Amino acid sequence: MSQQVVIIGAVALGPKAACRLKRLEPDSRVIMIDENEIISYGGCGIPYYVSGDISDAQELQSTTFHMVRDVSFFREAKDVEVRTRTRALSIDRMARQVHVHDLEKDEKYHLDYDKLVLSTGSSPRKLPLPGVDLPGVYTVSGLEEAIRLKGQISQSGVEKAVVVGAGLIGLEMAEALADLWGIETSVVEIAPQVLPGFISPDIARMVRNVLEENDISVYTGEQVKEIFGEDRVKGVRTDQRELEADMVILAAGVIPNSDLAREAGLEVSPQGAVVVDRHMRTSDEHIFAGGDCVQLQNLVTGKPGYYPMGSMANRQGRVIGTNLAGGNDEFPGAVGSFVVKLFDHAVSGTGLSIETASRQGFDAVSAFVTQFDKSHFYPEKDLLYLELVVERGTGRILGLQGLSTGGDSLKGRIDCVAALLPGKPTTKDLSNLEVSYSPPFGSAMDALNSLGNVAENILQGFNKGLRPAEFAELWEKRQDKDVVFLDCRDEDNARPFMDKYPEKWKNVKAETLDLNLDKVPQAETVVLLCNNGARSYEARLKLARHGITNTLNVHGGMSMIKKWGVDI
Repeated sequence: MSQQVVIIGAVALGPKAACRLKRLEPDSRVIMIDENEIISYGGCGIPYYVSGDISDAQELQSTTFHMVRDVSFFREAKDVEVRTRTRALSIDRMARQVHVHDLEKDEKYHLDYDKLVLSTGSSPRKLPLPGVDLPGVYTVSGLEEAIRLKGQISQSGVEKAVVVGAGLIGLEMAEALADLWGIETSVVEIAPQVLPGFISPDIARMVRNVLEENDISVYTGEQVKEIFGEDRVKGVRTDQRELEADMVILAAGVIPNSDLAREAGLEVSPQGAVVVDRHMRTSDEHIFAGGDCVQLQNLVTGKPGYYPMGSMANRQGRVIGTNLAGGNDEFPGAVGSFVVKLFDHAVSGTGLSIETASRQGFDAVSAFVTQFDKSHFYPEKDLLYLELVVERGTGRILGLQGLSTGGDSLKGRIDCVAALLPGKPTTKDLSNLEVSYSPPFGSAMDALNSLGNVAENILQGFNKGLRPAEFAELWEKRQDKDVVFLDCRDEDNARPFMDKYPEKWKNVKAETLDLNLDKVPQAETVVLLCNNGARSYEARLKLARHGITNTLNVHGGMSMIKKWGVDI
């Protein structure tokens, strides 16, 4: 059946829906409008264009076969009519018309539609601050602004920059400025940690260390009060300090572009996102919506969520394109997966962090594992620092987050758990998870299997222990507490700490504990340590069999607490 479909928005979801529809229903007419000149680009690649990793902005518009996705490409290769510099003004649902404004010709007219797709995306959250309109202040809301930003760096020179916001975009942009360009970069975040909502404070501390090791100054728990300057930006004032800056990037999150939908009377959530069903249809059966402008069901909590991710928009675009052509495809929702590159590290996660799980009403606990991504005897390997979040009563897995210098290995583990989460897996499912194995790619007992085992041991009360932050607090107050730290490694590993802290640091190898119970220190609390938490767990079980139960295991071991930054 031939129909006329109008699509508002031509960056991610819009082009995907248009091309899918034309493949299924080639006789239909598709008109796609966008108020910008540049369309159909990989917005998530913007930080890497700014950094110089991607040299030409057109690469973000190119296909895998090196054709630029511009107006002529869609017209000639896809039979899709694209009108750039055209702004949608309003939707007349009764007449099935979209009223638009041609910004080049300054002409207003309307487009008739049989079906309409809203792919209006999101906009950077506007901060009500003095100075946000000064030259040199950017939001990186699209490729056109990124081109202007990079132009300032390369032509005018930028010595100091401030990024407001330590979410995914903020940290990616901070790396882009500091890494290749060598710009003195500061990040200011109002929350008490970086990547708030994505990762726990423990993992966030490790991420912060990575940033600071690469000369990025991080100020958390600070609120920006003013951006100052005269002819152009000169700096930022927070509630605690003043930072000089030639450039300021505002990255304090995004909000859905839902004004068109709201004004047309479509259902919009209290958070401002367009409400859609599993077929990506709005409250009007003739109007679909997807991408950054819509609300989705969180498949872990069962509650509404907001997931402005380019990859998700593309998948939704296919569903919409199919359903425009009379199909019945569904997009079930999201678990909330992410990955971000920060210098030589990757940070990734899926599902709920421990704090988010608690806020959502779960009685949650987390398990930490430090393990190589490949077999320990293989010469090239990277450590994975992982935190698994589980529900205490049921053992249900709620989320997984971590960081590593082995980005691909980390992402692979995260994606495995992301695929499991909709099915409400338990720790036993992870313990028995079958993954491919060969020493150059993994361990016979994969890190995911280890996570399942450690979490199960915690839930069963066998592995009572300390998070990195809890260890740090106890270590800081060690002189005031009746606590001794028992190193369960070989003496060569323990000796430097025994010499440095003779009253507090002792050593008995885990394998010889049964024969050396008299050497176990007498204290109210005995903290057990090894490299990764495995030998010290064995030690805890041995001591318990002999009636010594005043022990705590350091989850993730020395590797984890060193990564956290404990001064030891």
